[in-house]
Amino acid sequence: MAFKRIRKAVLPVAGLGTRFLPATKAVPKEMLTIVDRPIIQYVVDEAREAGIEHIVFVTGRNKHVIEDHFDIAYELEDTLRERNKTAALEILDKIRPSPGTTSFTRQQEPLGLGHAIWCARDLIGNEPFAVLLPDVLIKAGRGCLKQMVDLYDETGGNVIAVEEVPEDQTQSYGIVKVNGNANSAVVDINGMVEKPAPGTAPSNLIITGRYILQPEIFDLIAEQEKGAGGEIQLTDAMISLMQNQSFKGLRFEGESYDCGSKAGFLSANIAFAMDDEVLAGEVRPLLEGILAK
Repeated sequence: MAFKRIRKAVLPVAGLGTRFLPATKAVPKEMLTIVDRPIIQYVVDEAREAGIEHIVFVTGRNKHVIEDHFDIAYELEDTLRERNKTAALEILDKIRPSPGTTSFTRQQEPLGLGHAIWCARDLIGNEPFAVLLPDVLIKAGRGCLKQMVDLYDETGGNVIAVEEVPEDQTQSYGIVKVNGNANSAVVDINGMVEKPAPGTAPSNLIITGRYILQPEIFDLIAEQEKGAGGEIQLTDAMISLMQNQSFKGLRFEGESYDCGSKAGFLSANIAFAMDDEVLAGEVRPLLEGILAK
C-alpha cells in the first residue's frame, strides 16, 4: 500500500535558550556552533537527506538570524568572489535552500511544543509531516529521519524515534508504553508518560525528538487544554491520536546529543570533531592533555 509521502518538516525554534545565557542573549541557541556549523544546520541537513522538500521554521522574537543564515549574504559572497575564495563560496551555496522551500511562521507566545507545531498547521496542510527538535542532534551514518521515513513508507501511521536510557534516568524524559516486545527494533506504542516518578516508568524507552505525524494532530492540539507547566503539550495530543491511529517507535541507529544542556552541547562538539580525520588528530592530544591534569 502506498502512503502519502513525507514532504514537509516542522522545526520549532522559538525557545529562549535560557540555559545558555549570556551566550543566547543576542544569538539564538539554534545558531550556537557544533565544530564549524550551527546546530540548526545539522538538523536541516538531516531533513534534506530524508527527502524533505519544504521546511517550516516556527520562530519567536529575535530569531531573524536563523532566516538570515539560510538566505543569500550578498556582501560576504561578493567579497569571497573578489578574493577568489571558491571553496568558501561552495560551502555557502550548498547550505542555501532552493527558493520557495522554506517558510517562517511565528509562535507569538511561549505556550509549549504542541502549540508551536499547531502554528505551522496552514503551511503543512492535510498531509503527514515530520517534526525535528533542533535541541537534539543525532550522529548517524544514515540520518535518523531517513530511517524513520523508510519505516513510514512500509507501515504508514505515526512514527517516533526512541532510545534506551538507564532506568534510574527515566524520570527526566518522556517515556513510551510498549505493546509487546520492548526489545524489538520497531515497537508498537500504546501510551506515553511525561517524566514519570522514579520507579513508575512503563519502559526505559524515551522519545528522542524526531516524529512523523498525521495531520489530524492539529485538530487535537486545537481542542486540548493546557497541560504540564501550563503549556499545550504535544505528548497529550499524541496520546489522543493514539486512540485511532497506529504509533510505531523506531530504535534508530546512531548516537543522540541533547544540545539543550551544556554537557550535551560539549559532548556533541567533541563527537563531531572526532569524526573529522584531520581535526581529530589535533583534538585528541588536546583532550588527553586536559584529562591528564
